[in-house]
Amino acid sequence: MGPTMNEKKDKAIQRRYWDLTRDDDDIAWLAIDCPDQSTNTLSMAVLEELGDVVDELMGARPRGLIIYSSKQSGFIVGADVREFKQLDDPQETAQKISIVHELFSRIERFPFPTLARIHGFCLGGGLELALACRYRIAVDDERTRLGMPEILLGIHPGFGGTVRSIERIGVLGAMDLMLTGRSIDARRAAKIGLIDHAVPERHFDNAVRSLILQAPASRKPGIVAKLANTPISRPAVAAILKKQVAKRAPEQHYPAPYALIDLWREHGGDRGALFREEAKSIGRLFVSATSRNLQRLFFLQERLKSIGRDSKFPVRHVHVIGAGTMGGDIAAWCAMRGMRVTLQDREIKYVAPAIKRASATYKSRIKDRYRRSRVQDNLIVDIDGAGIARADVIIEAIVEDLDTKRRLFQQIEKAARPDALIATNTSSIPLEEIGEGMCNGSRLVGIHFFNPVAKMQLIEIISASNTDVLQSDRAANFAVQIDRQPLPVHSSPGFLINRILSPYLQEAMTMVDEGISPLQVDEAATQFGMPMGPIELADTVGLDICLSVGEVLAAKFGGTVPDVLRAKVQQGHFGRKNGIGFYEYKGKRVIRPKAEPVDTPARDLADRLVLRLVNESVACLREEVVADADLIDVGMVFGTGFAPFNGGPIHYALDRGAEEVHARLEQLRDDHGDRFAPDTGWERLLR
Repeated sequence: MGPTMNEKKDKAIQRRYWDLTRDDDDIAWLAIDCPDQSTNTLSMAVLEELGDVVDELMGARPRGLIIYSSKQSGFIVGADVREFKQLDDPQETAQKISIVHELFSRIERFPFPTLARIHGFCLGGGLELALACRYRIAVDDERTRLGMPEILLGIHPGFGGTVRSIERIGVLGAMDLMLTGRSIDARRAAKIGLIDHAVPERHFDNAVRSLILQAPASRKPGIVAKLANTPISRPAVAAILKKQVAKRAPEQHYPAPYALIDLWREHGGDRGALFREEAKSIGRLFVSATSRNLQRLFFLQERLKSIGRDSKFPVRHVHVIGAGTMGGDIAAWCAMRGMRVTLQDREIKYVAPAIKRASATYKSRIKDRYRRSRVQDNLIVDIDGAGIARADVIIEAIVEDLDTKRRLFQQIEKAARPDALIATNTSSIPLEEIGEGMCNGSRLVGIHFFNPVAKMQLIEIISASNTDVLQSDRAANFAVQIDRQPLPVHSSPGFLINRILSPYLQEAMTMVDEGISPLQVDEAATQFGMPMGPIELADTVGLDICLSVGEVLAAKFGGTVPDVLRAKVQQGHFGRKNGIGFYEYKGKRVIRPKAEPVDTPARDLADRLVLRLVNESVACLREEVVADADLIDVGMVFGTGFAPFNGGPIHYALDRGAEEVHARLEQLRDDHGDRFAPDTGWERLLR
């Protein structure tokens, strides 16, 4: 990438992060390559060295400047999040941000054309640096992703992104990127004007060089975008934006999106003021509890991503047995990640709905029809199970029946290659019990996906006491290969996520048995900060699965399954998957019946729900179902959506106060029964 070897001139200065060279056309090529990192980040040291490069360029005055990355992974993924922990003073943080503002403004004011040559990831501060250049060109392939995900860390863009993104593509397009934190591909970025061109890799350097040499006028947003940014329009547009954000992120829990909207509403007509206030806003947000908790979860996610990376287990062929909702979606996802997938079930009529769902998923997610066709070709119907003998990974995803699973794994073990990974997607049955009939039960590992497979990032990697460690490592590596985050869990009834989630869902249904409406139960949970209420969540998981898990856990730990749940399943009301559960479903739309409110305050309802979940989390910590409390927190946030701003159930309990939560559980036990009795694991937390 960059200039060819015969075009490079001798380097005048040796730098750690930046490499500045010139070609025969007097174009300067500035490469970033952060050593000992798989991706480039904008740490303070990187930015300081960039300042030195800018000084040199101001004196040298090349014909043009091209900024690019020497790493295969991409351009720049953003600021160095590891340094965020040091930012604990709002004024000092604002001052540091202002220094970066001035640096990027100097690049913006260069008297020669500047261009960001983008491939792979171009996120956060990386995109903000690119926006400070006059032009941006990106490789048009599936690996290129552009976005500003700062909102996911409880802040908003801070290196001038709130100013330049709006100037480049207008407030509506820019706010859509900044308020959602989503990333887009190169083709979409070019369409909205975020970049100038998306080009195939074979034409990349020619396009880059041509744009610098021709130096056309920069693109500007259209008349509609300009009208939305007038003093008359800003208050109305801001009100609409806040209303949209409130549907998914209440202001009391997530202040950053509202701060971003207010920043633009109040200062959008004054570029200098917008830069100054951006820096101050970042300073305030960095020290908020929400941002600190979201930053902590970011690092916990990074910990999950690192699990399994050291294991070398290239997976080319996956065989999935069971074409129901879960099995079919697992197969579809693996095929979309480039693997050959054979999907088996008893008859073609059971596989056909899975193929239809996969086609719909591919159509919505993959815009390039040629790539979509390749992905569809990866998914192969295999009624006879011929793929078992050739597969690297075999995943069972059939009905939750112990005897049926045992018989199936006896057959799989005989047909599979000796080096194949044999896995179950069971949601509740301990691996020791499933593997009893196998000749070598140490080969069996749990790879537990969550519904919906295409959205849920977490996978439980379950190991029994006799599971071969190599198999667990390979399972975790497989999860990484399909862009999922592996959570190592010890085999026990319900494992971690369903074990903790089950009391929460059952308490919700017990409330319904008591006459409280499902709608009011769900509202109590969403007011606490859950993204979805427990009743709707149960419908989404599947009431039949909830019943199955509930029965397994009741047999192991005691307790009873709520009558209303058993009745719903007996009536054939399984939830979202067949259109009726506690609510009705029309496509993606949920129909919630109106109900008379009860007198119980929402806080009391929320405590009944959340503290049962917290209490079960403490029990899992005591039993060492996972290695530590951090894994419980990250698992529950990304496996169930537990209110991210609270940092996870254990973190929430400690933040609220272990003594207060313990006392509240005792009060709930007196009011509602022994199911609220504090677990003995609280003794450790209280100490």
